[in-house]
Amino acid sequence: MQARLAAHDLACRRGDRVLFRGLSLSLEPGDVLHVTGVNGIGKSSLLRILAGLLSPYAGTVERDGAVGLLDEKPALDPDQPLSHALAFWRAIDATPGTNYPWDMEHLLDVPVRYLSTGQRKRAALARLSAQTAPIWLLDEPLNGLDHRGVSMVGAMVESHSRAHGICVLASHQPFPLDGMRVLELAEFVP
Repeated sequence: MQARLAAHDLACRRGDRVLFRGLSLSLEPGDVLHVTGVNGIGKSSLLRILAGLLSPYAGTVERDGAVGLLDEKPALDPDQPLSHALAFWRAIDATPGTNYPWDMEHLLDVPVRYLSTGQRKRAALARLSAQTAPIWLLDEPLNGLDHRGVSMVGAMVESHSRAHGICVLASHQPFPLDGMRVLELAEFVP
C-alpha cells in the first residue's frame, strides 16, 4: 500500500467567514492524525478538502493513493436491505467477498432505513474496511457507537496504519489509539 497526503498553506472559507488558514501537513504511510476542535471550526470542511470534494480558499493538497471517506452520510440506499446496499458498493469499489465484519450478519435482510445510528455507522465502517483505499478520512467515526464499536474502530485504524495506510480522523471524542499525531484546528483560526 503506497500512500502520501500533504497540504500546503490551506485556507477554508465558508460564505464571508474564513474558518482556518495557514494549515500545512504531511502524512506518510503508517501515519494517523486526529483533528480536534469545537463545533463549526472546519474539521469536516478540512476532510472534504483533503478528499478533493471541496476546493480550498487558498493552498494546495497532494494525494498519492485512493481515498476512502466516512462522513455523516453513510451513502447506503435506505430502501435496500443492508446486504444489497453493501453489495452495491462492493461492486463499485471492486472488492470481492461477502464477509461482513462488525457483527452485522443478523441485519443483512433489514432495510438500511430501519438501522439505528450505530448500526448505520458500523455498516459504513464495514464498507470502508472492504475498500483498498490507502488513505482514510474519517469524520466523527465514533458517533453513535457503543463501547465495543469504539474499540473496533480503534483496532481497525491501528490495523490500517500497520498496513502502511494513512488515516485522518476528525472527532470531538478521545480516540483509542496511542502514538497518533493531534492537530488542534483552533491554532489555524484567523
